[in-house]
Amino acid sequence: MADIHLYDVIVRPVVTEKTNAMASDHRQYTFEVDMRANKIQVKEAVEVIFDVTVERVATMIMPAKRGMRGRRVYQRTKAWKKAVVTLAPGQSIDLFNL
Repeated sequence: MADIHLYDVIVRPVVTEKTNAMASDHRQYTFEVDMRANKIQVKEAVEVIFDVTVERVATMIMPAKRGMRGRRVYQRTKAWKKAVVTLAPGQSIDLFNL
């Protein structure tokens, strides 16, 4: 298995209207993570970096988006991995509470 440094697992937080609603209603936070990272590595990274207790991690690979210019097909965005992290009751990540 590839060794990924703890701070390289999480690429960026995904902040949209839907993820803000998930954070406030269900204690679920969404991150873009490294494609090689598994659920255990994501859980450890979030617990260490943000000092919270993680209950559950769901990962999914978001497919690349394609576009067309005439007959030519090109790739608008590359594929990326998303992780939805559920925290223990009473905990939150201050990064999302702006």
